[in-house]
Amino acid sequence: MFEFPVAASSERSAYVAGTFDTKGRELSFLRQCIEKLGLRVVTVDLSTSGKPSPASVHPREVARHHPQGESAVFSNDRGSATAAMALAFEAFLATRRDLGGIISAGGSGGTSMATQGMRALPIGVPKMMVSTMASGDTRPYVGPSDICMMYSVTDVQGIHRISERVLANAAHALAGMIAHPPVESTVTKAAIGLTMFGVTTPCVQAVTHRLEEACDCLVFHATGVGGQSMEKLAESGLIAGVIDVSTTEIADEIVGGVLSAGPTRLDVFARHALPYVGSCGALDMVNFGAWDTVPERFKGRRLYRHNPTVTLMRTSADECRAIGEFIAAKLNAMRGPVRFLIPEGGVSAIDRPGQPFHDPEADQQLFASIERAFRSGPDRQLQRLPLHINDEAFAEALVAAWHAVSRTPADARRA
Repeated sequence: MFEFPVAASSERSAYVAGTFDTKGRELSFLRQCIEKLGLRVVTVDLSTSGKPSPASVHPREVARHHPQGESAVFSNDRGSATAAMALAFEAFLATRRDLGGIISAGGSGGTSMATQGMRALPIGVPKMMVSTMASGDTRPYVGPSDICMMYSVTDVQGIHRISERVLANAAHALAGMIAHPPVESTVTKAAIGLTMFGVTTPCVQAVTHRLEEACDCLVFHATGVGGQSMEKLAESGLIAGVIDVSTTEIADEIVGGVLSAGPTRLDVFARHALPYVGSCGALDMVNFGAWDTVPERFKGRRLYRHNPTVTLMRTSADECRAIGEFIAAKLNAMRGPVRFLIPEGGVSAIDRPGQPFHDPEADQQLFASIERAFRSGPDRQLQRLPLHINDEAFAEALVAAWHAVSRTPADARRA
């Protein structure tokens, strides 16, 4: 094992977390690697077996952070016990003021528990997960966070020539991230989030072109995790507001597509009073994989082959009504200034006359349901515009709306 100099810090520690009853040797190896590099280490035991623990933070101390207390964690059912410990670990990490970064190693259960806590940490805090699950679908573990997942190659069981190398690499990576935090960005412009889909690209590109001199425009692909990532940055205080052009993930959540961002989409703006500008981008479609993956119950619907791996389904009038009600309820709960713009001429590139998803009746149900339930106010406005979402004039209206909601009193006096 090689060593390199790392400036130790009395304020920031590397946390090594996991199930010390079954992965004690491997987690202790991680601790030793990091300590040799000069960093202080805090070990956290997530075991639910009740066995004695060698960690500096006992599992019962973690469990006490569960909303129902430690008795909710230590049950006879392994599944409920690990779920409860994951929740307790998430709450536990929120109380730690010396956390400089975190690392874990484990199988499916350990990965699930450790990454739940990691996902709750702000973007930018170093997070490393060595896992047997890292060579498959990692979305349930990583979600919208910046967790680094490293495949363990062998099972996380024992210290041998392969696990030594993999675990040491992970430990050194975490130590490097903690000891050498990223250079502060020289960009001084306010960062804003924008959501884009292929069928709303002209709109978002036009908006970013108009705002790029004044704003640091961060564009997110509205594929489920894209919307979650944008909202994770909002939760972490890393963006000043959003222009949510493409709310299409809500259609997948309501109807059952594969690109849902979950039922909590938009909830962050009920917790944080950030400026919000939104629209109906790509709410005419629900996403599935390749043609033969479309669920049987939808085979008779209006389907469109977007490419060999993506099949789109046109949302019906009833579905559009439900989508609109969902959006209006979320808009009504927002604490900051709100502008929501409705493009009456169509919500995507394939929702206009002559295109496969042109359906004025379904669109009208969407627009009417939003308008009917939306609660307006001095700084909460709904605008219906006789434009297509990809019209230049609609992009200009979105930019004007952003200027209206993001303007500070000082800005207004200078205007």
